[in-house]
Amino acid sequence: MSTTTAAGGRMPRQISYIIGNEACERFSFYGMRNILVPFLISSILLAYLPEGAERDTAAKDIFHTFVIGVYFFPLLGGWLSDRYFGKYNTILWFSLIYCAGHACLALFENHATGFYTGLFLIALGSGGIKPLVVSFCGDQFDQSNKDKAKLVFDAFYWIINFGSFFASLLAPLFLRHWGPAVAFGIPGVLMFIATFVFWLGRRHYVNVPPSGNDPHAFFEVVKTALRTRRPGEARPGYLVAMAGVVLAGLLLALWALSLLGAGPAWWPDFGFVISACLALGVVIAFGGWGASLQLDRARGAHPDAAVDGVRAVLRILIVFALVTPFWSLFDQKASTWIIQGREMVIPHAEAWWPSWLIKDAAQMQALNPLLVMLLIPFNNLVLYPLLRRLGWEPTALRRMGWGIAISGLSWIVAGALQLWLDGGQQVSLTWQALPYLLLTFGEVLVSATALEFAYSQAPHAMKGVIMAFWYLTSTFGSLWVLLTNFGIRNELVLGRIAQTGLSENAFLMFFFAGFAFVAALAFAAYARYYPMQDNYRAA
Repeated sequence: MSTTTAAGGRMPRQISYIIGNEACERFSFYGMRNILVPFLISSILLAYLPEGAERDTAAKDIFHTFVIGVYFFPLLGGWLSDRYFGKYNTILWFSLIYCAGHACLALFENHATGFYTGLFLIALGSGGIKPLVVSFCGDQFDQSNKDKAKLVFDAFYWIINFGSFFASLLAPLFLRHWGPAVAFGIPGVLMFIATFVFWLGRRHYVNVPPSGNDPHAFFEVVKTALRTRRPGEARPGYLVAMAGVVLAGLLLALWALSLLGAGPAWWPDFGFVISACLALGVVIAFGGWGASLQLDRARGAHPDAAVDGVRAVLRILIVFALVTPFWSLFDQKASTWIIQGREMVIPHAEAWWPSWLIKDAAQMQALNPLLVMLLIPFNNLVLYPLLRRLGWEPTALRRMGWGIAISGLSWIVAGALQLWLDGGQQVSLTWQALPYLLLTFGEVLVSATALEFAYSQAPHAMKGVIMAFWYLTSTFGSLWVLLTNFGIRNELVLGRIAQTGLSENAFLMFFFAGFAFVAALAFAAYARYYPMQDNYRAA
């Protein structure tokens, strides 16, 4: 592989391999992801549950547990890449695991162990490469051509949605007409093609070497800051971090006791996934807080640049934490919104409805990537220039804050549609286009912007890890969904919902909308004081 830098401010030609790989990989991922809930609801894997709300909830739980895995494993991929193998090798090897997972889904549609093993392998493979492809793309740029990076990041996000559009449109038809083996097998073929295309570019990539056992890496600086003693001074940061470790251990111990049937009566049986995610969140939150209290104690043992880099990462993690409610709304378009769409009427009798193509409510998900492909150029060519002429600069943080709020508005509309359904009226599936439009506009403002934001803010040695933390926001987004689904199984909670006069589904839609609005306000308050960085490598 080449280690030369791109010269003369030109667009790096090797970008085409990365973009081609991403288009095929996204088709493979969204092709299986967007039919997962409909398949589970109708499959023998959940035949032990009665049809209706119980089976729907179980399918949602499996789906969001899978999403948690997809966005948890970036931590592993980012660490292996930054520390040992580099981005190219890590992407290639995890892609092969990814292919094996697709094969399991196609072969074991009626075998629970085989099918769930496939989901695990896809979560591991997809998650392992997820923080690396974007940052590997960013590595192809330097100070001489960084102005091209924004165009590529937008194109990158556009091509993601190009693959997602066709997957969302066609995969439900594959499932409907040819069954699960074909519907899950075709995405597997696309993943193999994606891996092959990526491999073809191996001689052209700029390969930034891994940091290896860097004594000044993020976690090394944090450990030094927490452990260093100063005569006559307490260690408040160390105590905060240790409190987080103890609390995380307690959460896991309570899960283990519940598993053995010996858990205390006052502790809910969350299960392993929820307990482990809560424990991880506690360690990150308390560890980051503790490190920030004592970070200056690492100076001297580590260069000032490394210490300042850690402080920058800790600030970024706060931004990321405030984005997690957005993902709790966004990822439910492939679960809650599909289930709502199945209650609606598909307007086949209308002359304008493409009955030859749109035959399933799950296909409405194709609106999301289609709208992304339209909104990205609209925002860049029309909306952002207009806002600048009006004297309002659409900075990355401003776009992300507004995106969270607009996603909340989409759930207000979805809740209104649910009230219409709960009233016994027939509701056309076309009405779902409105919440999809609002959610997608919010997505473009949040997610497309965050790709550039996360890369530009991370110091060089920490780019893989910070991208992994970014994707971890989706893990916690699905965690909030699982916690909410768990909470509404409580008789007391159900009684309170009944007192509102709303159905369970409608209540939850308005609840998640309020969750987003609160997060948007908190995000706006923090963004006012966030110091922007520029961490593109030198030419």
